[in-house]
Amino acid sequence: MELACLDLEGVLVPEIWIKFAEKTGIDALKDTTRDIPDYDVLMRQRLRILEENNLGLNEIQEVIATLEPLDGAVDFINWLRERFQVIILSDTFYEFSQPLMRQLGFPTLLCHRLETDDNGRVINYHLRQKDPKRQSVLALKTLYYRIIAAGDSYNDTTMLGEADAGILFHAPQNVIDEFPQFPAAHNFAELKQAFIKASNRDLSL
Repeated sequence: MELACLDLEGVLVPEIWIKFAEKTGIDALKDTTRDIPDYDVLMRQRLRILEENNLGLNEIQEVIATLEPLDGAVDFINWLRERFQVIILSDTFYEFSQPLMRQLGFPTLLCHRLETDDNGRVINYHLRQKDPKRQSVLALKTLYYRIIAAGDSYNDTTMLGEADAGILFHAPQNVIDEFPQFPAAHNFAELKQAFIKASNRDLSL
């Protein structure tokens, strides 16, 4: 059996922190793992900015409630689930994900958790484990699944490298240039073709 493992933000849904930055006007919150590969450095920066601007989980969730999956993402995930078992491996947080997961039909999601105080102030974050996307692929391979993975950023590259086949999707040019071993798809039609090519089964559109 083949499993499809997908990143979430930038692949199926908008980058939540970028949308929040646009809403608040705080440009520094637009940084993602495309800009800062070290996830702990990135998250510590985000937590500091939230504290400095008296922003908490409630304000972030208000923005998330207005978001929709990327154009074509729902059709793509439905197409993929007919052909593969699908798992979303993300560096988002369960406290963010519910409205968007509902719109995607609640695929399986493995991600992280935020810690908040009684006032909704975000005081810490907790990773599920170190390098969780790669570790998830490793674990699934011990169950003798064949893994095809797709992601868009630096924090996806260890997952792509550990998978039996890795695909860059919606990736910025700097990531494409640094990881030429992974084919790059730029739209959902190309991503479907990339999954078909990566599969060891006779699949069609």
